[in-house]
Amino acid sequence: MQSQCPWTPCKMPMPLSFKPSTFSAFSFSKQLLLHRKSIASIVSTRRGIVSYPSLMASSPSVSTTQKDAFSTQNDSTRKTQQPLQVAKRLEKFKTTIFTQMSSLAIKHGAINLGQGFPNFDGPEFVKEAAIQAIKDGKNQYARGYGVPDLNSAIAERFKKDTGLVVDPDKEITVTSGCTEAIAATMLGLINPGDEVILFAPFYDSYEATLSMAGAKIKCITLCPPAFSVPIDELKSAITKNTRAILINTPHNPTGKMFTREELSTIASLCIENDVLVFTDEVYDKLAFETDHISMASLPGMYERTVTLNSLGKTFSLTGWKIGWAIAPPHLTWGVRQAHSFLTFATSTPMQWAAAAALRASESYYVELKRDYLAKKKILVDGLKAVGFKVFPSSGTYFVVVDHTPFGLENDIAFCEYLIKEVGVVAIPTSVFYLNPEDGKNLVRFTFCKDEETLKAAVERMKEKLKRK
Repeated sequence: MQSQCPWTPCKMPMPLSFKPSTFSAFSFSKQLLLHRKSIASIVSTRRGIVSYPSLMASSPSVSTTQKDAFSTQNDSTRKTQQPLQVAKRLEKFKTTIFTQMSSLAIKHGAINLGQGFPNFDGPEFVKEAAIQAIKDGKNQYARGYGVPDLNSAIAERFKKDTGLVVDPDKEITVTSGCTEAIAATMLGLINPGDEVILFAPFYDSYEATLSMAGAKIKCITLCPPAFSVPIDELKSAITKNTRAILINTPHNPTGKMFTREELSTIASLCIENDVLVFTDEVYDKLAFETDHISMASLPGMYERTVTLNSLGKTFSLTGWKIGWAIAPPHLTWGVRQAHSFLTFATSTPMQWAAAAALRASESYYVELKRDYLAKKKILVDGLKAVGFKVFPSSGTYFVVVDHTPFGLENDIAFCEYLIKEVGVVAIPTSVFYLNPEDGKNLVRFTFCKDEETLKAAVERMKEKLKRK
């Protein structure tokens, strides 16, 4: 069969060659120049590109006049600002709001209660396990879908939490954080044109990865104060083209936990309409007022559910980026196909340490919850004292508030004012909605900070933030 490649065949330049007896820096430089010019001429013919001024400027075979000419051309090229380039599917996405707000926090010396990373470290026994793994030489590529010991630890933990027994080799895929697990799931199981239902507000990665997959996004808005699921609206949104529903419980940014009734209704709709569920459960150990319920544990749902989770939130090690996806073999296949060509494998020593972390005693999780409840109380009580309307948060380490008592036109204007004039960072929630207007009155604070930091932030707001 003839090649379908549109490029015309051509002869590539011969490799460099020289006799040792006649070699000199000058002769080699000259040969190198001629060789690269030959390659450049081929590239320029095919792509309309000629660019090797730095090479010519440094070669002893080029005249001073030529050097000056190329130098001028190079300077001119450097000074010309080129338009930013991005694929159409990502044109609408800008620098993430977390990056923007964290940069402003540094610039203005503000206390960062915006981005959800702790300002304290993870447990010593987990860090020591990572150090030991490095010392033991566990530093090369891991098995693509996870170090066996970590896959086993994830399976053990999942059985304790849900009662479900899964095959660690066939049903668990270790990824570079839950964000990669989300991307691998979307790219591996969603086809262009498939409909996927999201609940807004939502973690911004969902929309971006679905856009990369070519999905058609439908959005159901959860409204304060309870952020309950509007079941009738959900029923109306499901069509014959609906491929999946994406759930996040406990829910970022609201702190909502989907109730058993809500999850059971969603499960029935999925079974009735042959719809998959992707469920992001990274905050499952930060459920404060009721027990977390995993969608996969409901009757008839394991076979159509991909459960996504990670190490970072539970063990305050967000920089390690260890996540995983749990799914039956027929869904795991798609997830792994995408994962193989996204990252292929995840940090080996950190996986060994993650296995140690997941085998922590139950007392660790009890203490974790107790510590976060104390932090939550400091922030929630402080925000109420400042004058915010604070909405209930049953899980995660986030709290959503209504900022309108302070007279700013929208959430972005308020957050900019809060940073520059008060010295505290929050996240505007409008970025978590398909329609930004739906979130313009709300901002999100996090309490995954030490108690002194939380108290300092509250004091700044009490002193400088006044109701209109």
